[in-house]
Amino acid sequence: MGVEGCTKCIKYLLFFFNFIFWLAGGVILGVALWLRHDPQTSNLLELELDGDPAPSTFYISVHILIAVGAVMMVVGFLGCYGAIQESQCLLGTFFACLVILFACEVAAGIWGFMHKDTVSEEMISYYDSVYEKAVSESLTTELSKRKAAATVLKVFHETLSCCGKGYASAILTQLSDKFGLTDICPTSGTSVDCHKRINELFTDKIYLIGIAALVVAIIMIFEMIFSMVLCCGIRNSPVY
Repeated sequence: MGVEGCTKCIKYLLFFFNFIFWLAGGVILGVALWLRHDPQTSNLLELELDGDPAPSTFYISVHILIAVGAVMMVVGFLGCYGAIQESQCLLGTFFACLVILFACEVAAGIWGFMHKDTVSEEMISYYDSVYEKAVSESLTTELSKRKAAATVLKVFHETLSCCGKGYASAILTQLSDKFGLTDICPTSGTSVDCHKRINELFTDKIYLIGIAALVVAIIMIFEMIFSMVLCCGIRNSPVY
């Protein structure tokens, strides 16, 4: 091929970073698919009560992540092939794709930081509404609707190993279960606050997404630099 010296070193560095980028895309795609089908989140987010589904903000973020992972794998392959073939056209296209991806990632990162607590807050609000229908409104709610709310609430409690909106409500609900008035606490008999469990579940997963995005952003910066340097080196090479 035409490039020599430092430019040739840049060529193989770009190939290496592109290979890492391609692998990162595969990892992000795999993590996103895991988040989409994780039993804990899917059990909660697929719940529905009286035609009112659970908040879907988390799933929207996961679907975007699946698309990003797939695009990263395609762009990574394009960069690897362009570097090995020393093609200015492919490298230029690769650079343009990286700029677009980087801009989208920065925008998504800003939006995610501003709304990092939204998913947990929406799910907690949904849990509270179900709890009210299953427990607090037991005297005024129809028996069929109360049973439906209790079933949904039981899924929350079994999935997260929690019971109630706080320690006091957990104790009262457990007493209600013992006297046979309700059957909504998990069989483990835990008194852990469900608000705390919901926060832990979604906050941990959002931080996982954030760390992955930061690592990918750093790789993308190096790739943009190397692709431009290699493209300029190919253009100035006497062979071309």
